[in-house]
Amino acid sequence: MASLIYFTGPMNCGKSTLALQVDYTEASAGRRGLLFTCFDRGGQAVISSRIGLTARAIEVTPGFDFWEYVTAELTAGHRVDYLVCDEAQFYTEAQVDDLARIVDELDIDASCFGILTDFRTELFPGSRRLVELADRIEMLQARPRCWCGAPATHNARIVDGVMVVEGDQIAVGDMDADAVVRYEVLCRRHHRRGMPSRKGGVDLTPEPLPFDDEPAAR
Repeated sequence: MASLIYFTGPMNCGKSTLALQVDYTEASAGRRGLLFTCFDRGGQAVISSRIGLTARAIEVTPGFDFWEYVTAELTAGHRVDYLVCDEAQFYTEAQVDDLARIVDELDIDASCFGILTDFRTELFPGSRRLVELADRIEMLQARPRCWCGAPATHNARIVDGVMVVEGDQIAVGDMDADAVVRYEVLCRRHHRRGMPSRKGGVDLTPEPLPFDDEPAAR
């Protein structure tokens, strides 16, 4: 039976790389698939990974209809065995519902890749719906690290060098240190404190414990 699987993790954990690997593995077995993406940092209609791998893909706009597109391919006599859906956090809830319908009614596998939460630590609508509907959720094991060395779990948006927690949910950027809008992965502690890495280097000096200097009176 076909499955709807959501591969997820914070930025810089290899989601797009895995998406391209899944496509390569499936195609090597003689299967034919369709690749989709949305707001990729490499531009429209492309899946790009930070290690340099790229592939052409179909751009998913807010009005894109997965069911209509896939059934049109099948009606035209084209074989479709699987879907690879990158940047799935940006999909609408209706589009995720369509992916579940394709899996259930057309018996086509759908592998989705995306991040769970935005820079405000709130679930993306597409991610929330995938969590609700997916047959399986896989947390990617290539865990990035915060500047302090702890495992990074949160995505921070940096605008003109300052971490922000307000603004539009979607703002395309990358991890380039010189970008006006950039992103950085942080541990929960430093995301809560609004502390991205310091420009010009990383200070790994341990922070003082949040205790009073003076012992409590007995």
